[in-house]
Amino acid sequence: MGSRLRRSLVLISLLALLLGVSGAAAQTSLAATPDTRVAGIDVDTTTIPELQTLMKSHRLSSVVLTSFYLRRIHQLNPKLNAVITVSPTAFLDALKADLARIFGDRRPLLGIPIIVKDNVNTTGMPTTAGSWALAGSRPRDAFIAKQLKAAGAIIIGKANLSEWANFRSGPSSSGWSGIGGQTNMPYVLDRNPCGSSSGSGVVAAADLAVAAVGTETDGSIVCPSGANGVVGIKPTLGLWSRAGVIPISADQDTAGPIARNVTDAAVLLGAATGVDPNDAATAAQTGHASTDYTRFLNSKALKGARIGVWRDGTYNQAVVGSAVEPILQDTIDALEAEGATVIDGTDIDLSATAGEFPALLCEFKTDIATYLDTYVDGTNPVTRQPYPQTLAELIEFNQAHPELEGPWNDLVFELAEATNGRDAGCAAIRAGVTPPVQDAIDDLMKDEDLDAIIALTNGPAWPTNSNPDEGDLDGRFEEFFVGSSAAAAVSGYADITVPAGYIEGLPVGITFIGGRWAEPELLGFAYDYEQATHVRVPPQFIPTIGDDLFPGVPTPPAQSQRQQATESQRHFVARLR
Repeated sequence: MGSRLRRSLVLISLLALLLGVSGAAAQTSLAATPDTRVAGIDVDTTTIPELQTLMKSHRLSSVVLTSFYLRRIHQLNPKLNAVITVSPTAFLDALKADLARIFGDRRPLLGIPIIVKDNVNTTGMPTTAGSWALAGSRPRDAFIAKQLKAAGAIIIGKANLSEWANFRSGPSSSGWSGIGGQTNMPYVLDRNPCGSSSGSGVVAAADLAVAAVGTETDGSIVCPSGANGVVGIKPTLGLWSRAGVIPISADQDTAGPIARNVTDAAVLLGAATGVDPNDAATAAQTGHASTDYTRFLNSKALKGARIGVWRDGTYNQAVVGSAVEPILQDTIDALEAEGATVIDGTDIDLSATAGEFPALLCEFKTDIATYLDTYVDGTNPVTRQPYPQTLAELIEFNQAHPELEGPWNDLVFELAEATNGRDAGCAAIRAGVTPPVQDAIDDLMKDEDLDAIIALTNGPAWPTNSNPDEGDLDGRFEEFFVGSSAAAAVSGYADITVPAGYIEGLPVGITFIGGRWAEPELLGFAYDYEQATHVRVPPQFIPTIGDDLFPGVPTPPAQSQRQQATESQRHFVARLR
């Protein structure tokens, strides 16, 4: 934990005592699972609308709630490394929210503490993508941060992440950044939280805020949500503005909500919508977006729905099928019990996204330079040098500061730098990727008369591996990776993940995939499933369950594992951003 974060937490704790807020919880350690109750309320199981009712009736205040979360960050972050920065104005913001409530303010997020990923520009706090190259950079609020604040939210901190949204090195360790260190998941501390919105997933799961914001290019919201046993929504491209968010590619990037339940995710989703003049894609949401997605939460939404099951390409059936298929079958049974017709056994394969990685490489080279030129200026307070303004300068920074940015390499950066950026060839690659995947989803749903498609979100969290020659899953993605994010990511369509089960105490999620602007339908299905199953249980912060790569599945010896690791990561890095 950095000295600035420690100083902020000390000042916040002193302010809490001066305001008469109990400090008893601050003495709890991980030896006993920290209590999630405040003012007699279990916040882990309380939704945002319920918190608003409690604050309106004066049973709770934003100051008390904010104090609770800041104390939990102080307690748990040294073990979790989920939070990079705490807002120096958190208490003042909470006081303002309580005063506004007294005068009749009823905004949907009024006084609700949230944390956003540290690649979203947030006034008053650095926005770094976890890299020392951007240490101290303080652009003003991104459009989505403005929208959330306008809805009353208090942004109490910034979440750790896979550095540069896991688009820097090959291999990598999801959840690692130079500034934030390695994020650890709260169910089993030596397991990996997936990424790249690693800190955001852990924040929601471990009750470090009411909810969080992540970003996704391919898998970065749904994978850490599934791995940490929470709900994540990857919105339709254009529903949330991308302006002021450190990019990989404008063709796939979107931010989205991560929360412990579907209700809270729906509240955040509606609060951040809006047409942004600085993001042309948001103009298309007119007539399709809502500021209140909670109105689509229906515990009978699955009755009469037709849901397809996507298996092929989402996991290696021969290796891990015996471990994950019981969870998929339990999901199917639950959907049918709620009245859905489940179409299983149909030849569904939405994994034909071979051109995705080459497209992202050339798009990133241009888009990151545009962000740096637009939002980053001045001098880095750590190096006393001007901030980098191009991808080439970011590579130079990393090479000049291995003590800050090691042990991981710059393979993905270098591959992107070797392209020509967004030229005609880059546009042709993209044209060969996104429209065909959109057509595949549209045709499948039309031909089979489907309302949604389900697939497993993730496998059980793997042991975190800091070996720069192996990284995530020891480089053995073809055997052990479970994921279904690419179809919605490449198409720009919506998906949502909900807790579905556990393998040796490690959460596994189920993803509902729909077409463009399908958020209302998907939220209804996800809410119905959630209310019927109540799968989620809070984390217990267990130190370890052993070093099995995939619990419940023997790990066969790898052939030429070291040689395979880098190439394997290159193929699958898109699924972990």
